[in-house]
Amino acid sequence: MTLELTKEEQAMLDGEYGRATQKAMEILTALGEIYGAKKMLPVTSVQISGVSYANLGEPGLKFLNSLATDGKVRVLTTLNPAGMDLEEWEKLGISEDFAKNQLRVIAAFQKMGVVTTATCTPYLVGNIPHYGEHIAWAESSAVAFANSVIGARTNREGGPSALAAALTGRTPAYGYHLDQNRKPQVIIQFEGKLENVRDFGALGKAIAEVAKGKIVYIKGVQNATIEELKGFSASIATYGGVGIYHIERITPEWKEYALPDETITLTQKDVSRHINEMSDEIDDVDFVTIGCPHASLREIEIIAELLKEKKVTKEMWITTSRPVKEIADQMGYTKIIENAGAKIAADTCAVVAPIKGRFKGMVTNSAKACYYARGRNNFKVQIKPLKEVIREAIQ
Repeated sequence: MTLELTKEEQAMLDGEYGRATQKAMEILTALGEIYGAKKMLPVTSVQISGVSYANLGEPGLKFLNSLATDGKVRVLTTLNPAGMDLEEWEKLGISEDFAKNQLRVIAAFQKMGVVTTATCTPYLVGNIPHYGEHIAWAESSAVAFANSVIGARTNREGGPSALAAALTGRTPAYGYHLDQNRKPQVIIQFEGKLENVRDFGALGKAIAEVAKGKIVYIKGVQNATIEELKGFSASIATYGGVGIYHIERITPEWKEYALPDETITLTQKDVSRHINEMSDEIDDVDFVTIGCPHASLREIEIIAELLKEKKVTKEMWITTSRPVKEIADQMGYTKIIENAGAKIAADTCAVVAPIKGRFKGMVTNSAKACYYARGRNNFKVQIKPLKEVIREAIQ
């Protein structure tokens, strides 16, 4: 074995800390051997994917329950979105049978000490690592955000390996945990203007097309909000499978590494082309959604301002985390939005909720939501700026 373990890690592997911890260390050592890791690293934070019962099914739930018999997480651990709003699932049209099974999944995680805040934006609700910290996150958009915007270090974990990291407080030292694997491999020179989340999502898709999995160093982006970087991270991860990027003068590691020789230029025309590629002709829009990744409090505030004294004419979901929704409740944003006929859906999103067959034409401001609405649910989609999404909902 090339992977060296500490005495405590070896004790975990030998079963001295219980069967669940042993199984978790078996998963991690196998992963470390596959990727040539020389040691384990302590992690400070974990985020687990594979939470929706629609994805797990009974086999996945059986696996969780087997670990929950004696397994307890060692570090702060949160969950990716579930298949429904865990408290108000009925308002979203979720069946009672699905709800019962989804709650069984949540109960298994809760038994292990996982914080059952089900969100793809853990960094907005308290699970936020420091620069340089090693973590084990699974949600692709959160991985890209953590590595790039925060400067923490994580690979894109699978659900089982993330849970294994939570139960042991360890992860193998390979991939994005190492300096040599975080270096930019191609420069993207962007010549144009980005005005909103939609535009950043389109740029992410455009970069994914030309960079072909390489780590990019982006020049020409003048500024970016948290919401725009959230959307960009989701897009470049979804379309390009990349878990880290660097933006000149914006992301924290932009001066850390030598720049590559290769440069690719993208322009406003490229952004426009990808916006068009993500937009179908839709005769009848029947679903409008915002919050992929989960909406921030600022986004919900803007939506409330736009919906004040208005009425939506289509099914409209604003998906977010439970803590953000609770603040929105306190601020009166939820009441305004619900008075307009829209729904704030906590704990879930349009990607993981079981909504295939319920809608035909969807409008959103999220590039990631477009990808999954087409591929997973066979919806026709259109991507628009937030204000135009709201206009579509009320017309």
